[in-house]
Amino acid sequence: MSMTVTSSKHDVRAIGAISIGAQLKSIRIRNKLTLREAANLTNLAASTLSKIENEQISPTFTVMQKLATGLNIELPQLFTKPTVAQAVGRRDITLKDQGNYHLTSTYEHELLSTQFSHKKMMPYKCRVHARSFDDFGEWVRHSGEEYMLVLEGEVQLVTEFYEPVNLVEGDSVYYDAMMGHLVISVSEDDAQILWVTAK
Repeated sequence: MSMTVTSSKHDVRAIGAISIGAQLKSIRIRNKLTLREAANLTNLAASTLSKIENEQISPTFTVMQKLATGLNIELPQLFTKPTVAQAVGRRDITLKDQGNYHLTSTYEHELLSTQFSHKKMMPYKCRVHARSFDDFGEWVRHSGEEYMLVLEGEVQLVTEFYEPVNLVEGDSVYYDAMMGHLVISVSEDDAQILWVTAK
């Protein structure tokens, strides 16, 4: 009788460990995170995450708190397997003027929402210094599609297959980013735009 109870408790513990490991791996893969990236977010060693996912160790409550905080999930999500597709709940807030700045001769980019890797969209604000095509020397082109919204001033969007068009505050445009394109400021001061590049 005693051995049966012990075996039962052991079984319950093993099932719990398997559930957490499988859930952790599922959540990490849905977020397109490598073990190293997940380790950086949770402040845990990649080897520890690997052992949890492979059911070699059971996480302590403190470790589970770090997992929940780092992966932006609630603790119960580590125990319950979703029956249907559900939102993972990733969120990244960028406070005003707190983005990562990158300066070039034509633009001053402020990269937004930089906490997550493998994003489907790349949002960034841009202060436009360029005043003519000559400031670039060649077309800008890259994979994906792009959305642009004018935040301040007036810009001219110059594209490979269309006539140049002037856009003012509140105007926006969506285009194929493989098409040669560039933006110049036609304001007295540098214009500011919001760009969102989608893969």
